[in-house]
This record gives sequence, C-alpha cells and structure tokens, in this order.
Amino acid sequence: MVLYKKRETFSNLSIKIGMIFSKVGLSPNQWTLITIIPTLIALYFLIEKQFLIAAVFFIVSAFIDLVDGSVARVMGKVSKLGAYLDTIMDRYVESIIAFGLLFSGLPGFYIPAYAWIFLYMMGSYLTSYSKAAAKEKELVEKEIKGGLLERAERLIILFVGILLAHFGRIYLTYIIVILAILTNVTALQRIRIATSKKTI
Repeated sequence: MVLYKKRETFSNLSIKIGMIFSKVGLSPNQWTLITIIPTLIALYFLIEKQFLIAAVFFIVSAFIDLVDGSVARVMGKVSKLGAYLDTIMDRYVESIIAFGLLFSGLPGFYIPAYAWIFLYMMGSYLTSYSKAAAKEKELVEKEIKGGLLERAERLIILFVGILLAHFGRIYLTYIIVILAILTNVTALQRIRIATSKKTI
C-alpha cells in the first residue's frame, strides 16, 4: 500500500488534470485553499450522519488536493510556499474530518469510538512529524518516504469507511480501528528508519 512508488504511473493523469484545470484561471495556491470548502461541507454532513453525502464532498476535497499540484506542475509554478501550504491544508482537512467523526454517533469497539479516533489522529500526525523531525534534526539526508500508510492510502481507506457507514456505523468504527493501528505502525516504521539513518 505504498502509492508513492507508483507516482510515475499517475504522472500522465496528473498532467491531463493540470492542463484542464489550469484554464480555470486560479493559481495553484488558490486551489489549495479552496480544498477547505468541500471539507467543511463534509464535516456538516458527518455531524448530520448523512454519510453518503459526506463521502461525496470528502472525495471532492481529495480531488481538489490533486488539482493544485497538477496545476502547479503544468503552469511551472511549483514552489516551496505552495508545498508548505499544501502540507498545512492536508493536516487541516484530515483533522476536520476526524472532528466530524467525533459527532457522527459511532459505536465503540472494546473502547469508545472517540478513543480510536484519537489514536488514529495521533498516528497520522506522528507519521508526518517523524518525517519532518528526522529532516530537521539532520538524521537523514533524503526525505523519508513509505511505510504502510501514507496520506493517500489513509484517505482512501477513510473514504471507504464513510461510505460503509451508510449501511452501518459499526463498519466505519472498524475502519477507524484499522487506521488507528496502521498509522501508528507507519509512524514507528519511519522512526526506525530515521534512527537507523536509512532512507527508503
């Protein structure tokens, strides 16, 4: 489940998307900021327990997140500022969705659902932070990649979970349990890589 290894496979699709959406007239950074709009709508429908609609707006948000990078590459406007804003917005999107899950009436599984949501977010943030900290502290020369779940895989799994919640909320709880476990395993994988001074 390491989609980053298949980025070349998606490069042609990314270019086509960039060519189409670059004609809209918005800058890559504007596309990045727009991501928050469908995310907030998804939040509303999660709280209202309308999971199918929430899933639709969640996937729209994820698609726009793909658009900003594609437009930046096609327009030749890839920048450090854009990459920074994209990373920050990624954290906001995932956090907002997790916040919505707290109010979506999910049943527990051995422990309350909110505990699993907390563990999932902890693993998600540590997956990102372990990479950033390793580079900041100069433990690695190249940015750490990989592990069981990067952000793309997390969002795909979460999207499936939100869809399944339409048929039964316990299915979404199961998905969050899986995410809680695998995100923390991923964080530990990256910590091991950093402390052993290896890069994937």
